[in-house]
Amino acid sequence: MYVVLEGIDRAGKSTQIELLKKVYPKAVFTKEPGGTALGAKIRSILLHAQKPSPLAELFLFLADRNQHINEVIKPNLHRLIISDRSFISGIAYAMSECGLDLKELFELNRLAMEGIYPDKAIFLELSPSELERRFSSQKLDSIEQRGIEYLLQVQKNLKTALFKSGIEYIIIDAKKSKEEIFEEIVAFIKGAQ
Repeated sequence: MYVVLEGIDRAGKSTQIELLKKVYPKAVFTKEPGGTALGAKIRSILLHAQKPSPLAELFLFLADRNQHINEVIKPNLHRLIISDRSFISGIAYAMSECGLDLKELFELNRLAMEGIYPDKAIFLELSPSELERRFSSQKLDSIEQRGIEYLLQVQKNLKTALFKSGIEYIIIDAKKSKEEIFEEIVAFIKGAQ
């Protein structure tokens, strides 16, 4: 089963991934972008280099996604795969940046993923006030430097892409305690095993 955790920066995905590693030690844990050697280089470009044009940024994400599908997802489809982000985030960020419509973005991602989609998606949603509180406590990467309003638009786009994806999903309030969130995630994953 291929499960993805979605949410904007600071939603708590990394915290939940670390907790899930303790419950599912035999699962494959990965991320987008950066789940492969090539992906790590692409991630570095996206987060730390001079900002590419919106379309170039989209194609970098798509290149990472295709490499990730071929190197990590396809060989492990017989196992539990838990990924920090997926094409859903890719579509959400691209909707905020490059001006392509949802249908075009789904088609580009279908090509990049070679028709392989997650089975389940977990979406951690942040309120504007909680995002602002979390933003004030840490250094920002180049994506986060685009601001709170930008990330809230991405979050709205995430929900749109999630609803249109056809993937089974759960939306969790990211303001809940990490323990409450974790319990909901495990119950959702176990619901299909």
